[in-house]
Amino acid sequence: MTWFEIIILAIIQGLTEFLPISSSAHLILPAEVLGWRNQGLAFDVAVHVGSLLAVIIYFRNDIAKLTVGWFSHGFSKQQTTESKLAWWVVIATIPGVIFGYLMKDWIALNARTALVIAITTIVFGLLLWYADVKAKQTKSIEKIGLKETVIIGLAQAVAIIPGTSRSGITMTAGLMMGLDRESTARFSFLLSIPIILGAGLFSVLDLLENVAKVSWMELVYGAAFSFVAAYLCIFLFLSWISKIGMLPFVIYRLVLGFVLLYIVLG
Repeated sequence: MTWFEIIILAIIQGLTEFLPISSSAHLILPAEVLGWRNQGLAFDVAVHVGSLLAVIIYFRNDIAKLTVGWFSHGFSKQQTTESKLAWWVVIATIPGVIFGYLMKDWIALNARTALVIAITTIVFGLLLWYADVKAKQTKSIEKIGLKETVIIGLAQAVAIIPGTSRSGITMTAGLMMGLDRESTARFSFLLSIPIILGAGLFSVLDLLENVAKVSWMELVYGAAFSFVAAYLCIFLFLSWISKIGMLPFVIYRLVLGFVLLYIVLG
């Protein structure tokens, strides 16, 4: 890989992992549209590690409170706000783990194409717009219950399809369940921690089974650029989302989707 490709792909991963526009789609597109050589599994793992570190560090205080709450009250009748939220994160992660494990090979063989990405980018972009405009958005993150958790968890499972966007579809589901924008974004970001960690571990196992020579310098720089981009993205998104809403991301998804359709079908 060239240095230009390393930097661009790492920044793409860092930004798109947490924006509702699909990170997997944007990592596939350079190879599909621009003819770039596939970056390989090792680089994918590295940039995801960078994104994971960014969200863990940004939410370190929340993670500490949820962890303490879960271990101190998670198995008692007197649940606290923190212990409940910790359980909701665990429960919402389960559908994605099951669906990802069962379907990852089929998806890799049949759905990682520009046409699939174009369709899912448009369809789920319109759903995000509908949820943002029509939903009540009256609940805070503390008001999340089992119903909201299950719906958001099932939505996250669908995100294994390239172009869907894990953050996009979980935010769509959260908005439809009545959560306000910032709360649905925060819950989506907290959900990203176990799901990125789990996907990363599976990728590492695959990598160990297919040991090949890798450039460690490429991996280090990829993780570093991804970390910086992801941290800034989380900070700015949470600062602005209540004001700007989802419309800018919906417009971007629609433009990207129709451009891809033109390229693929034209």
